[in-house]
Amino acid sequence: MARRPATPPATEQINPRTTNLDRLSSEEVLARILDEDASVARVVRAALPSIAAAADLLYATLEGDGRWFNLGAGTSGRVGVLDAAELPPTFGLPPDRVQAVLAGAPEGLAQAVEGAEDDTEAAAAELERRGLGPGDALVALSASGRTPFVLGGVAHARRVGARSVAITCAAESPLASACEIPIAVEVGPEVIAGSTRMKGGLAQKMVLHALSTAVMVRLGRVRGNLMSEIRAGNAKLRERSIAIVGRLAHVDPERAAETLEAAGGSVPAALDRLGVPQRARTRSP
Repeated sequence: MARRPATPPATEQINPRTTNLDRLSSEEVLARILDEDASVARVVRAALPSIAAAADLLYATLEGDGRWFNLGAGTSGRVGVLDAAELPPTFGLPPDRVQAVLAGAPEGLAQAVEGAEDDTEAAAAELERRGLGPGDALVALSASGRTPFVLGGVAHARRVGARSVAITCAAESPLASACEIPIAVEVGPEVIAGSTRMKGGLAQKMVLHALSTAVMVRLGRVRGNLMSEIRAGNAKLRERSIAIVGRLAHVDPERAAETLEAAGGSVPAALDRLGVPQRARTRSP
């Protein structure tokens, strides 16, 4: 008996709302794209319980001095790299605490590397090189949930006892089944069939930046809604740091700037000099 072809994931299927895309004006094409994008927030919001569970896991990992690794290929992997890169300047987190592993890196960051996502051993080798262990957590990103590179990394995480979270657009996928906490954001067919740089990438970015922000808040790296651990690496961030110190310490900009300079540019140190108590980390649930 002939084997029935496997059903492609939803992201690879034809979107009935965009089949005439090549016959539309620029404004009409953009309207279809934006209409599809508008549905992503609702799908991500529906996954809130899973996202919250993942936030608790990742908070516990970092609170316990473990590390968090984002793992992915293509668009998914680049989303993971972007979020990990933005945490140190935004929240003052040492760069080694949240790392990214991208298929085909470093070339894969700027361009497609043919075949990199099909290498089932490469992720495991890189995670082993970085010493992934029982105290760490892996966030595996794959829109289809079938990427061999990512599945190989998850298998390695399981072997060494690391925790695991999946961010995927396919609930019934090998990745969702393999990870401890699956976050499934089923965005459906893309505007252009299979182009998961669109809704799939948007959904994964929304989940990941919500996750990382929530974890940073719980770690005490935000006071109120201010980036109180910010690293002032340029003029814009220095001005922001002065404003944060002034607002939290209830002092004028001149005193805030003077104190910040005396503290070597460190917002937490400046706040300490001005008698502002450090906010405690929230407790694990």
